[in-house]
Amino acid sequence: MMLVLGIGGTLLPGFHLSVVNYPSSMHIKRFINKTWLERYGSPLHQETITLLWSLIVSIYCVGGLLGCLCSGYLFVKYGKKKSLLCNNMLIMVAALHMGFSKTAKSFEMILIGRFLYGISAGICLNAHSQYLGEISPKKLRGFANTNALVFLTLGKVLGQIMGLREFLGTESLWPLLLAVCGIAAFVQLVSLPFFPESPPYLLIQKEDTEGCLKAMKQLWGDGDHKAEFDDMMKEKAAMKSIKTMSVLEVMKEPALRWQLCIMILLTMSIQLCGLNAIYFYTFEVFRTARLDEDLIPYIALGVGICEFFSNILCSSIIDRFGRRMLLWGGYGLMAVMLAFLVTALSLQNQFSWMACCSIILIFLFIISYGIGPSGAVMSVMMEIFNQSARSSAFVIAGIISWMGLTVIGMIFPFIVEALGPFCFLIFVGVLVISGIFFYLFLPETKGKSIMEITEEFSTIHFGKKLLLTAGKNSPMEHTFCTKL
Repeated sequence: MMLVLGIGGTLLPGFHLSVVNYPSSMHIKRFINKTWLERYGSPLHQETITLLWSLIVSIYCVGGLLGCLCSGYLFVKYGKKKSLLCNNMLIMVAALHMGFSKTAKSFEMILIGRFLYGISAGICLNAHSQYLGEISPKKLRGFANTNALVFLTLGKVLGQIMGLREFLGTESLWPLLLAVCGIAAFVQLVSLPFFPESPPYLLIQKEDTEGCLKAMKQLWGDGDHKAEFDDMMKEKAAMKSIKTMSVLEVMKEPALRWQLCIMILLTMSIQLCGLNAIYFYTFEVFRTARLDEDLIPYIALGVGICEFFSNILCSSIIDRFGRRMLLWGGYGLMAVMLAFLVTALSLQNQFSWMACCSIILIFLFIISYGIGPSGAVMSVMMEIFNQSARSSAFVIAGIISWMGLTVIGMIFPFIVEALGPFCFLIFVGVLVISGIFFYLFLPETKGKSIMEITEEFSTIHFGKKLLLTAGKNSPMEHTFCTKL
């Protein structure tokens, strides 16, 4: 089931992120200019082409934000499975717009397709990670949660491979490159109906005990799953008087304040960890190292493959070492690599061999990111919220991610222009502060039920246990229980 979820899940946003880069950008810009020339008899100015291309790139983030905002309501009302099936149809519509844009001589169809792809990404990024976390037994929860990141990086790698000139990155085949996601969506559309909805959703939100037991047997086999079922029953009992919480209720709920704070910091630390800056600088570093221009795309592909295998390694060790250690340890290693990279980039004009050191440091940074924070962040976010608050919490995280992606994309080129390689020092500061914070304040969630994790968070409130109050018959005042 993980394979089916991944094919139509986070694999596709990863693919979208990589295929719009070179050489696709070059072919689409030529197509825009050629279409305009055939329509109006005069070519576009370079500034206008750049503006239209920027709109094609950025409208994906607008769609992602919209999809994320809708996801919480869709998951509560229809469940993750039905939401993903509807999302597959949306992806197929977007793929048709992309695939026939050149035939129809309409760059507007690319805009529509990118917008629809963005909406689908906002939905499936939240659905895939939550679905994986809910269908996995407690002992494999870390492995399952990191699986979403493995497919995201696999999508990036496949996008880079298929975008090469030897495959679909040509003048005649680029529409097919942009439309190939429709095939993956179709595969999930026809295969996902054979799998069940998640057991916690069936038991807690649909109150279907028989359906929950049947789903557990189908997903986990005929073994003894009494411990997992008892944990879900405890969560159900604790949520008996609590309705599914909205985004505003999650933000206002005192008992969820620490979880919300940690989730926001996790999301922002991933946005500001320097990964995007590394990918931005990769081509420049390779050129400075005097590598053959034709070889650079293949070496850049090697960076993506390195991230992919690092995520696979993370999924195999996260349940052994725990989330907390991978977070603070990963951030510490990344900070060290970036500090050395600033030094190497500053000295590479004086010492030619420093460019080779920069390449090695880039690969080491990607490995540190893939083994540590990449998988641990998603796992922690999945585990610190119960069923009533999880969908709305992921909406908040998604909004921060999509807005951060948009803002960073707008201002980062100006920061690079002003600071050069010293822009990495900003990310070093973020990584050090994040690592210290998570080392001091993040409880370990490995091998614990949702109720045990919630109990541990409640003790952080200066010795007072805060009880959830967002319910249909909630009292007007919060209830406190002093812990001696």
